[in-house]
Amino acid sequence: MTRGRIAGKLVGSALVVALVAGCGSREPDDAAFESMTAEQIFLLGEEELERRPGREHAVRYFAEVERLYPYSEWAKRALIMQAYANHRRKDYEQAREAAQRFLDFYPGDEEAPYAQYLLAISYYDQIDEVGRDQGLTFQALQALRLVIERYPGTEYARSAILKFDLAFDHLAGKEMEIGRYYLRGGHYAAAINRFRVVVEQFQTTTHTAEALHRLAEAYLALGLVDEAQTAGAILGHNYRSSPFYEDSFRLLTARGLSPEASGDGWLRQVYRQMLRGEWI
Repeated sequence: MTRGRIAGKLVGSALVVALVAGCGSREPDDAAFESMTAEQIFLLGEEELERRPGREHAVRYFAEVERLYPYSEWAKRALIMQAYANHRRKDYEQAREAAQRFLDFYPGDEEAPYAQYLLAISYYDQIDEVGRDQGLTFQALQALRLVIERYPGTEYARSAILKFDLAFDHLAGKEMEIGRYYLRGGHYAAAINRFRVVVEQFQTTTHTAEALHRLAEAYLALGLVDEAQTAGAILGHNYRSSPFYEDSFRLLTARGLSPEASGDGWLRQVYRQMLRGEWI
């Protein structure tokens, strides 16, 4: 590197430090930005992000790089940093918007997997507690699936798989919460519908054993003995060590029944699939 370029670097760094120190709670005005290079503005954004990650100043700096130096390498880097900075300050909608713009402009870039991942976790990190609206959970699942399918083998895909499983489990938990509410209120048919969804659509989640036990409870309450016994049989085959199997076993034997596949209902079909290795 020549002496002149070294001097230029030092001047640029000094300008960034001076601006950061002098701005306090204020941002540079447009004239100040226009007198700076793309690199200087970008470095100012990085410095601000490190010092005060919860504030929007860093996002403004990265946006200025994109505005003043469009189509440059620094603009591309600034766009992905906008997504990251917005996500870090929990402005998830703006994070998704910036990440999507990056994917639209640079779909083949090496940072595209990261942009897709940022978009996905900006949905995932908004997932509310069980009991709230689950629309964001569905959107998170869709976005995480894109990461897994488009960028297999990457660190982002591996993380997305873990988050996908947790989000999937979250949806099953929602069905269970509603089902338990109906069960407590004696609305057995409505409860059965919710627990059936868990057994048929969320069978790989942590909620399946409880769903089968609650089905046994609800069916016994309705006098549908065959279905209750079959639910117990599935529990005994796949979840014998679960406390929910023990609860169902006691519930059935207290009425002179046993956990065995009976009748020809939908649970009997699940039992047949299980024996063929087509279930769970």
